[in-house]
Amino acid sequence: MLYQVIIAAGLLTFLINLILNLRSLKTPRRNSKVPAQAPLISVMVPARDEEDTIGNCLESLRKQDYPNYEVLVLDDNSTDNTLGIIADIAAVDDRIRLFRGEPLPDDWAGKPHACYQLAQHARGDWFLFVDADTTHAPHMLRSVLSIAMKLKTSLLSGFPRQLATSLPQKIVIPVMYFIILGWLPLWWLHRCKKPKPSMAIGQFMLFPRDEYWKMGGHKVVQSRIVEDIWLGIEVGRRGGRHIAIDLSPVVSCNMYRGIGATWHGLGKSIYSIVAMAPVALVGLVLAAYFFYIAPFYWFWNGFFVTEMPYLYRGIVVFQLAVIIFMRWLIDRRFREPAISVWFHPIGMLFYFMNVIYSGGRWIIGAGVTWKERFYGRESTVE
Repeated sequence: MLYQVIIAAGLLTFLINLILNLRSLKTPRRNSKVPAQAPLISVMVPARDEEDTIGNCLESLRKQDYPNYEVLVLDDNSTDNTLGIIADIAAVDDRIRLFRGEPLPDDWAGKPHACYQLAQHARGDWFLFVDADTTHAPHMLRSVLSIAMKLKTSLLSGFPRQLATSLPQKIVIPVMYFIILGWLPLWWLHRCKKPKPSMAIGQFMLFPRDEYWKMGGHKVVQSRIVEDIWLGIEVGRRGGRHIAIDLSPVVSCNMYRGIGATWHGLGKSIYSIVAMAPVALVGLVLAAYFFYIAPFYWFWNGFFVTEMPYLYRGIVVFQLAVIIFMRWLIDRRFREPAISVWFHPIGMLFYFMNVIYSGGRWIIGAGVTWKERFYGRESTVE
Protein backbone atom coordinates (compact mmCIF):
# COMPACT_ATOMS: atom_id res chain seq x y z
CA MET A 1 0.00 0.00 0.00
CA LEU A 2 2.85 2.41 0.86
CA TYR A 3 4.37 1.79 -2.58
CA GLN A 4 1.10 2.74 -4.29
CA VAL A 5 0.80 5.91 -2.21
CA ILE A 6 4.36 6.92 -3.17
CA ILE A 7 3.62 6.37 -6.86
CA ALA A 8 0.39 8.37 -6.60
CA ALA A 9 2.21 11.24 -4.87
CA GLY A 10 4.92 11.22 -7.54
CA LEU A 11 2.37 11.32 -10.34
CA LEU A 12 0.58 14.21 -8.66
CA THR A 13 3.89 16.07 -8.50
CA PHE A 14 4.48 15.45 -12.22
CA LEU A 15 0.96 16.69 -12.98
CA ILE A 16 1.56 19.93 -11.09
CA ASN A 17 4.87 20.40 -12.90
CA LEU A 18 3.17 19.79 -16.25
CA ILE A 19 0.43 22.33 -15.56
CA LEU A 20 3.00 24.94 -14.52
CA ASN A 21 4.98 24.24 -17.70
CA LEU A 22 1.96 24.57 -19.97
CA ARG A 23 0.91 27.81 -18.28
CA SER A 24 4.39 29.31 -18.58
CA LEU A 25 5.13 28.44 -22.21
CA LYS A 26 5.00 31.53 -24.41
CA THR A 27 3.02 31.15 -27.64
CA PRO A 28 3.64 33.11 -30.89
CA ARG A 29 0.77 35.47 -31.71
CA ARG A 30 -0.64 36.23 -35.14
CA ASN A 31 -0.94 39.94 -34.28
CA SER A 32 2.72 40.38 -33.28
CA LYS A 33 4.27 43.61 -34.55
CA VAL A 34 7.36 43.98 -36.73
CA PRO A 35 10.06 46.35 -35.38
CA ALA A 36 10.28 49.70 -37.16
CA GLN A 37 13.73 48.72 -38.39
CA ALA A 38 13.15 45.05 -39.12
CA PRO A 39 16.45 43.19 -38.58
CA LEU A 40 17.61 40.77 -41.25
CA ILE A 41 16.87 37.15 -40.33
CA SER A 42 18.97 34.40 -41.91
CA VAL A 43 16.90 31.22 -42.06
CA MET A 44 19.22 28.24 -42.51
CA VAL A 45 18.11 24.78 -43.66
CA PRO A 46 20.53 21.84 -43.74
CA ALA A 47 19.18 19.13 -46.05
CA ARG A 48 20.37 15.58 -46.67
CA ASP A 49 18.12 13.18 -48.58
CA GLU A 50 15.00 15.26 -47.93
CA GLU A 51 13.28 15.14 -51.33
CA ASP A 52 9.94 14.30 -49.69
CA THR A 53 9.88 17.38 -47.44
CA ILE A 54 12.26 20.10 -48.59
CA GLY A 55 9.81 21.50 -51.15
CA ASN A 56 7.06 22.09 -48.57
CA CYS A 57 9.56 23.59 -46.16
CA LEU A 58 10.93 26.12 -48.64
CA GLU A 59 7.50 27.03 -50.02
CA SER A 60 6.28 27.80 -46.50
CA LEU A 61 9.37 29.95 -45.88
CA ARG A 62 8.75 31.83 -49.14
CA LYS A 63 5.29 32.83 -47.84
CA GLN A 64 6.53 34.56 -44.68
CA ASP A 65 5.02 38.01 -44.15
CA TYR A 66 8.16 39.30 -42.43
CA PRO A 67 9.76 41.98 -44.64
CA ASN A 68 13.49 41.31 -44.25
CA TYR A 69 14.86 37.76 -44.42
CA GLU A 70 17.00 35.40 -46.47
CA VAL A 71 16.91 31.62 -46.75
CA LEU A 72 20.13 29.63 -47.01
CA VAL A 73 19.89 25.95 -47.91
CA LEU A 74 22.78 23.48 -47.88
CA ASP A 75 22.53 20.23 -49.78
CA ASP A 76 24.60 17.92 -47.59
CA ASN A 77 25.73 15.47 -50.29
CA SER A 78 22.25 14.04 -50.83
CA THR A 79 21.84 10.85 -52.84
CA ASP A 80 18.26 11.62 -53.93
CA ASN A 81 16.70 14.60 -55.76
CA THR A 82 17.01 17.05 -52.85
CA LEU A 83 19.54 19.21 -54.73
CA GLY A 84 17.34 19.47 -57.83
CA ILE A 85 14.26 20.52 -55.85
CA ILE A 86 16.19 23.21 -54.00
CA ALA A 87 17.74 24.49 -57.23
CA ASP A 88 14.34 24.78 -58.93
CA ILE A 89 12.88 26.83 -56.07
CA ALA A 90 15.98 29.00 -55.70
CA ALA A 91 15.81 29.80 -59.42
CA VAL A 92 12.48 31.62 -58.98
CA ASP A 93 13.18 33.34 -55.64
CA ASP A 94 16.35 35.35 -55.11
CA ARG A 95 15.85 35.28 -51.32
CA ILE A 96 16.86 31.61 -51.40
CA ARG A 97 20.55 30.77 -51.71
CA LEU A 98 21.75 27.24 -52.41
CA PHE A 99 25.07 25.82 -51.17
CA ARG A 100 26.66 22.43 -51.67
CA GLY A 101 28.11 20.78 -48.60
CA GLU A 102 31.76 19.94 -48.17
CA PRO A 103 32.83 16.36 -47.36
CA LEU A 104 32.24 15.46 -43.71
CA PRO A 105 35.44 15.49 -41.60
CA ASP A 106 36.00 12.51 -39.30
CA ASP A 107 35.67 14.58 -36.12
CA TRP A 108 32.34 16.23 -37.03
CA ALA A 109 28.77 14.96 -36.87
CA GLY A 110 26.77 15.63 -40.03
CA LYS A 111 24.23 18.20 -38.90
CA PRO A 112 26.60 20.47 -36.90
CA HIS A 113 28.94 20.51 -39.91
CA ALA A 114 26.15 21.49 -42.29
CA CYS A 115 24.83 24.21 -39.97
CA TYR A 116 28.31 25.64 -39.41
CA GLN A 117 28.87 25.93 -43.16
CA LEU A 118 25.56 27.76 -43.55
CA ALA A 119 26.33 30.18 -40.71
CA GLN A 120 29.56 31.23 -42.40
CA HIS A 121 27.53 32.51 -45.37
CA ALA A 122 24.71 34.13 -43.36
CA ARG A 123 24.36 37.92 -43.38
CA GLY A 124 21.53 38.32 -40.88
CA ASP A 125 21.33 39.92 -37.46
CA TRP A 126 19.47 36.81 -36.32
CA PHE A 127 20.30 33.19 -37.19
CA LEU A 128 17.40 30.73 -37.40
CA PHE A 129 18.21 27.05 -37.98
CA VAL A 130 15.26 24.88 -39.02
CA ASP A 131 15.05 21.29 -40.20
CA ALA A 132 14.14 20.44 -43.77
CA ASP A 133 11.05 18.53 -42.62
CA THR A 134 9.42 21.55 -40.96
CA THR A 135 6.55 23.63 -42.32
CA HIS A 136 5.91 27.22 -41.20
CA ALA A 137 2.87 29.46 -40.86
CA PRO A 138 3.14 32.80 -42.74
CA HIS A 139 3.49 34.81 -39.50
CA MET A 140 6.15 32.52 -38.01
CA LEU A 141 9.17 34.82 -38.38
CA ARG A 142 7.33 37.92 -37.25
CA SER A 143 5.75 36.35 -34.18
CA VAL A 144 8.79 34.39 -33.00
CA LEU A 145 11.18 37.31 -33.41
CA SER A 146 8.79 39.44 -31.34
CA ILE A 147 9.11 37.00 -28.42
CA ALA A 148 12.89 36.68 -28.78
CA MET A 149 13.41 40.45 -28.78
CA LYS A 150 11.04 41.03 -25.88
CA LEU A 151 12.70 38.35 -23.71
CA LYS A 152 16.25 39.23 -24.89
CA THR A 153 17.11 35.60 -25.53
CA SER A 154 20.48 34.15 -26.48
CA LEU A 155 18.69 31.06 -27.79
CA LEU A 156 15.01 30.54 -28.49
CA SER A 157 13.84 27.02 -29.26
CA GLY A 158 10.75 25.09 -28.34
CA PHE A 159 8.09 22.57 -29.21
CA PRO A 160 6.81 22.34 -32.81
CA ARG A 161 3.72 20.32 -33.59
CA GLN A 162 4.92 16.79 -34.34
CA LEU A 163 3.04 15.22 -37.23
CA ALA A 164 2.33 11.51 -37.47
CA THR A 165 0.90 9.60 -40.41
CA SER A 166 0.72 5.89 -39.53
CA LEU A 167 -1.04 4.42 -36.49
CA PRO A 168 2.24 3.28 -34.85
CA GLN A 169 3.62 6.81 -35.16
CA LYS A 170 0.43 8.28 -33.69
CA ILE A 171 0.93 6.03 -30.68
CA VAL A 172 4.66 6.62 -30.22
CA ILE A 173 5.54 10.20 -31.15
CA PRO A 174 3.28 12.08 -28.65
CA VAL A 175 4.97 10.24 -25.76
CA MET A 176 8.08 12.41 -26.27
CA TYR A 177 6.49 15.68 -25.12
CA PHE A 178 4.67 13.84 -22.33
CA ILE A 179 7.98 12.75 -20.83
CA ILE A 180 9.78 16.07 -21.33
CA LEU A 181 7.06 18.37 -20.02
CA GLY A 182 6.11 16.07 -17.16
CA TRP A 183 9.62 15.90 -15.76
CA LEU A 184 11.53 19.02 -16.82
CA PRO A 185 10.66 22.13 -14.73
CA LEU A 186 10.75 24.66 -17.55
CA TRP A 187 8.64 27.12 -15.56
CA TRP A 188 11.41 27.28 -12.95
CA LEU A 189 14.35 27.25 -15.39
CA HIS A 190 12.91 30.24 -17.27
CA ARG A 191 12.48 32.27 -14.09
CA CYS A 192 15.88 31.67 -12.51
CA LYS A 193 17.91 34.83 -11.98
CA LYS A 194 21.03 32.93 -12.98
CA PRO A 195 20.49 31.68 -16.58
CA LYS A 196 20.08 27.93 -16.89
CA PRO A 197 19.73 25.63 -19.92
CA SER A 198 16.15 25.05 -21.03
CA MET A 199 14.91 22.59 -23.68
CA ALA A 200 16.56 22.94 -27.08
CA ILE A 201 15.01 21.07 -30.01
CA GLY A 202 17.07 21.18 -33.19
CA GLN A 203 14.05 21.49 -35.47
CA PHE A 204 13.96 25.20 -34.60
CA MET A 205 16.77 27.24 -32.99
CA LEU A 206 16.94 31.06 -33.10
CA PHE A 207 20.09 32.97 -32.06
CA PRO A 208 21.12 36.61 -32.18
CA ARG A 209 24.11 36.62 -34.52
CA ASP A 210 26.54 37.93 -31.89
CA GLU A 211 25.47 35.34 -29.32
CA TYR A 212 25.92 32.53 -31.82
CA TRP A 213 29.45 33.48 -32.77
CA LYS A 214 30.43 34.43 -29.21
CA MET A 215 30.09 30.81 -28.16
CA GLY A 216 31.79 29.52 -31.31
CA GLY A 217 28.72 28.47 -33.27
CA HIS A 218 28.19 24.82 -34.11
CA LYS A 219 31.92 24.25 -33.93
CA VAL A 220 31.61 24.06 -30.15
CA VAL A 221 29.36 20.98 -30.55
CA GLN A 222 31.00 19.60 -33.68
CA SER A 223 31.17 16.01 -32.43
CA ARG A 224 27.70 15.80 -30.91
CA ILE A 225 24.92 13.78 -32.52
CA VAL A 226 22.33 15.53 -30.31
CA GLU A 227 23.84 18.93 -30.99
CA ASP A 228 20.69 20.80 -29.98
CA ILE A 229 20.86 19.76 -26.32
CA TRP A 230 24.55 20.61 -26.16
CA LEU A 231 24.04 24.01 -27.78
CA GLY A 232 21.53 24.80 -25.04
CA ILE A 233 24.06 23.73 -22.43
CA GLU A 234 26.77 25.89 -24.02
CA VAL A 235 24.48 28.93 -24.04
CA GLY A 236 23.79 28.42 -20.34
CA ARG A 237 27.47 27.99 -19.52
CA ARG A 238 28.18 31.40 -21.00
CA GLY A 239 25.41 33.12 -19.08
CA GLY A 240 23.01 33.44 -22.02
CA ARG A 241 19.25 33.31 -21.65
CA HIS A 242 17.78 30.17 -23.18
CA ILE A 243 13.99 30.00 -23.58
CA ALA A 244 11.70 27.25 -24.90
CA ILE A 245 8.27 28.21 -26.23
CA ASP A 246 5.19 26.54 -27.68
CA LEU A 247 5.86 26.62 -31.42
CA SER A 248 2.94 24.41 -32.39
CA PRO A 249 0.78 27.25 -33.83
CA VAL A 250 3.50 28.29 -36.28
CA VAL A 251 5.77 25.27 -36.90
CA SER A 252 4.95 21.65 -37.66
CA CYS A 253 7.42 18.87 -38.28
CA ASN A 254 7.20 15.49 -39.97
CA MET A 255 10.46 14.32 -38.46
CA TYR A 256 10.19 10.60 -39.21
CA ARG A 257 8.57 8.93 -42.18
CA GLY A 258 7.46 5.50 -41.05
CA ILE A 259 7.85 3.56 -37.81
CA GLY A 260 11.23 2.20 -38.94
CA ALA A 261 12.64 5.70 -39.33
CA THR A 262 11.13 6.57 -35.94
CA TRP A 263 12.95 3.64 -34.37
CA HIS A 264 16.31 4.58 -35.87
CA GLY A 265 15.86 8.29 -35.23
CA LEU A 266 15.10 7.79 -31.55
CA GLY A 267 17.87 5.23 -31.35
CA LYS A 268 20.38 7.76 -32.64
CA SER A 269 19.46 10.22 -29.90
CA ILE A 270 19.25 7.61 -27.14
CA TYR A 271 22.64 6.17 -28.15
CA SER A 272 24.17 9.59 -27.60
CA ILE A 273 22.46 9.97 -24.22
CA VAL A 274 23.75 6.55 -23.15
CA ALA A 275 27.27 7.66 -24.07
CA MET A 276 26.88 10.87 -22.03
CA ALA A 277 25.26 9.54 -18.86
CA PRO A 278 24.51 5.80 -18.77
CA VAL A 279 23.72 5.68 -15.03
CA ALA A 280 21.35 8.65 -15.23
CA LEU A 281 19.54 7.08 -18.18
CA VAL A 282 19.05 3.84 -16.26
CA GLY A 283 17.55 5.85 -13.41
CA LEU A 284 15.17 7.64 -15.75
CA VAL A 285 14.09 4.39 -17.38
CA LEU A 286 13.32 2.83 -14.01
CA ALA A 287 11.36 5.91 -12.95
CA ALA A 288 9.40 5.83 -16.21
CA TYR A 289 8.54 2.18 -15.61
CA PHE A 290 7.33 2.60 -12.03
CA PHE A 291 5.37 5.80 -12.67
CA TYR A 292 4.07 5.43 -16.23
CA ILE A 293 3.73 1.69 -16.96
CA ALA A 294 3.45 -0.24 -13.68
CA PRO A 295 0.11 1.38 -12.69
CA PHE A 296 -1.53 -0.30 -15.68
CA TYR A 297 -0.25 -3.69 -14.48
CA TRP A 298 -1.45 -3.08 -10.92
CA PHE A 299 -4.85 -2.07 -12.25
CA TRP A 300 -5.18 -5.32 -14.17
CA ASN A 301 -3.83 -7.34 -11.26
CA GLY A 302 -5.97 -5.63 -8.62
CA PHE A 303 -9.25 -5.85 -10.51
CA PHE A 304 -9.04 -9.03 -12.59
CA VAL A 305 -6.44 -11.33 -11.05
CA THR A 306 -6.22 -10.80 -7.28
CA GLU A 307 -8.86 -9.63 -4.83
CA MET A 308 -7.39 -6.36 -3.49
CA PRO A 309 -8.81 -3.97 -0.84
CA TYR A 310 -11.00 -1.14 -2.11
CA LEU A 311 -8.53 1.48 -0.89
CA TYR A 312 -5.75 -0.18 -2.90
CA ARG A 313 -7.93 -0.22 -6.00
CA GLY A 314 -8.92 3.39 -5.49
CA ILE A 315 -5.28 4.53 -5.32
CA VAL A 316 -4.43 2.62 -8.52
CA VAL A 317 -7.45 4.12 -10.32
CA PHE A 318 -6.26 7.55 -9.19
CA GLN A 319 -2.81 6.82 -10.67
CA LEU A 320 -4.30 5.90 -14.05
CA ALA A 321 -6.57 8.94 -13.99
CA VAL A 322 -3.58 11.24 -13.43
CA ILE A 323 -1.60 9.63 -16.27
CA ILE A 324 -4.52 9.86 -18.71
CA PHE A 325 -5.26 13.45 -17.68
CA MET A 326 -1.60 14.41 -18.24
CA ARG A 327 -1.68 12.80 -21.67
CA TRP A 328 -4.91 14.62 -22.50
CA LEU A 329 -3.42 17.99 -21.48
CA ILE A 330 -0.33 17.46 -23.62
CA ASP A 331 -2.10 16.07 -26.67
CA ARG A 332 -4.75 18.81 -26.59
CA ARG A 333 -2.14 21.58 -26.34
CA PHE A 334 -0.02 20.28 -29.21
CA ARG A 335 -2.91 18.87 -31.29
CA GLU A 336 -1.64 15.31 -31.17
CA PRO A 337 -3.84 12.32 -32.16
CA ALA A 338 -6.26 11.44 -29.36
CA ILE A 339 -5.77 7.73 -30.00
CA SER A 340 -2.28 7.93 -28.51
CA VAL A 341 -3.72 8.33 -25.00
CA TRP A 342 -5.48 4.96 -25.11
CA PHE A 343 -2.34 3.13 -26.27
CA HIS A 344 -0.11 4.82 -23.71
CA PRO A 345 1.56 1.62 -22.36
CA ILE A 346 2.45 0.52 -25.90
CA GLY A 347 3.99 3.91 -26.68
CA MET A 348 6.04 3.81 -23.49
CA LEU A 349 7.19 0.25 -24.19
CA PHE A 350 8.45 1.36 -27.61
CA TYR A 351 10.81 3.78 -25.88
CA PHE A 352 11.84 1.12 -23.36
CA MET A 353 12.79 -1.33 -26.10
CA ASN A 354 14.68 1.40 -27.94
CA VAL A 355 16.69 2.22 -24.83
CA ILE A 356 17.60 -1.45 -24.42
CA TYR A 357 18.53 -1.74 -28.09
CA SER A 358 20.57 1.48 -28.22
CA GLY A 359 22.20 0.82 -24.87
CA GLY A 360 23.20 -2.63 -26.03
CA ARG A 361 24.79 -1.20 -29.16
CA TRP A 362 26.75 1.27 -27.03
CA ILE A 363 27.95 -1.48 -24.67
CA ILE A 364 29.30 -3.64 -27.48
CA GLY A 365 30.61 -0.63 -29.43
CA ALA A 366 28.37 -1.24 -32.44
CA GLY A 367 27.64 2.46 -33.09
CA VAL A 368 24.64 3.88 -34.94
CA THR A 369 23.82 4.78 -38.52
CA TRP A 370 21.88 7.92 -39.47
CA LYS A 371 21.39 9.48 -42.90
CA GLU A 372 23.65 6.80 -44.37
CA ARG A 373 26.50 7.87 -42.05
CA PHE A 374 28.00 5.65 -39.37
CA TYR A 375 28.86 7.01 -35.94
CA GLY A 376 30.90 4.78 -33.67
CA ARG A 377 33.16 5.20 -30.68
CA GLU A 378 36.24 5.31 -32.84
CA SER A 379 34.87 8.34 -34.69
CA THR A 380 34.84 10.35 -31.41
CA VAL A 381 31.32 11.46 -32.31
CA GLU A 382 29.05 11.24 -29.26
